[in-house]
Amino acid sequence: MKRLAIIVPCFNEEAVLWDTTKKLLAVLNGMKRDKVIADNSFLLYVNDGSADMTWSIVKKLHTENSAVCGVNLAGNVGHQKALVAGLSTAVQYADIMVSIDADLQDDENAIVRMVGLYEQGNDIVYGVRSSRKTDTRFKRITAVMFYRMMRSFGVKSVFNHADFRLMSKRAVLYLLQFHDRNLFLRGMVPMLGYKTASVYYERKSRTAGESKYPLAKMLALALDGVTSFSIKPFHFVLYLGVAFLVISFAIFCWVSYSYITGRVVPGWSSLMLSVWFCSGCVLFCLGVIGEYIGKIYVEVKNRPLYNIEQVLM
Repeated sequence: MKRLAIIVPCFNEEAVLWDTTKKLLAVLNGMKRDKVIADNSFLLYVNDGSADMTWSIVKKLHTENSAVCGVNLAGNVGHQKALVAGLSTAVQYADIMVSIDADLQDDENAIVRMVGLYEQGNDIVYGVRSSRKTDTRFKRITAVMFYRMMRSFGVKSVFNHADFRLMSKRAVLYLLQFHDRNLFLRGMVPMLGYKTASVYYERKSRTAGESKYPLAKMLALALDGVTSFSIKPFHFVLYLGVAFLVISFAIFCWVSYSYITGRVVPGWSSLMLSVWFCSGCVLFCLGVIGEYIGKIYVEVKNRPLYNIEQVLM
């Protein structure tokens, strides 16, 4: 039987940790009783520099139950890096790794089906939402726009999948060979090439605490996804430049015709409009290029993604 690790990144999750632990241990113990996984399978919390009692609770849970383990990061590095820290730790002990958020809006009972699909030969099993009924209208619209945009930019991603997934040991080891500093795991995992499957579930409402992905962080994640996996924005800048040249040539022809026929009307409005419009487009293009240069700047520094302060195993 394979040893399973359930990895849970945490940032200020003291409000949900007790309930989350109870539910995840129930899933683990159920699979252990059914001889689906090894008896030494465990739950691994990754404390992402929380400012509340999250790590203290994890340590207390560990003393009460050896199946609850923990990784404490020295500072807040963000959800994606914290998840990689958990994977890099768990892969040393486990054969199968499942990542899930601490709020358990994702259905923890779907883990049983994930393990079943792993036993059928799938190295990666995605947890996919069957609907977005629990989301606000704004979030549903922006989510659809995000996935369509990623697809149009050529980024491989699974529609309605976040970071609830199962990965085999060899899949995690291959993923850890990627040395990206700007992490977007939803785009990186589909690049591994191993056999995959999907489990569909209904996402629940958060029972306590606050969402750790407000609009600003969601936009930042989307920007990382686009700029880390696609150079199509560069193509857009090139096409925009060509379009401007065509428009400029057309304006030149019109101005020349007006001058020859004596119908030139003095004024500054058209000039100012052109200057502001062109300046805005130039600044936009520079911003796109600057975003990529910034990514290169971060990558070449090759700094560590995280600093593990303490491990409880």
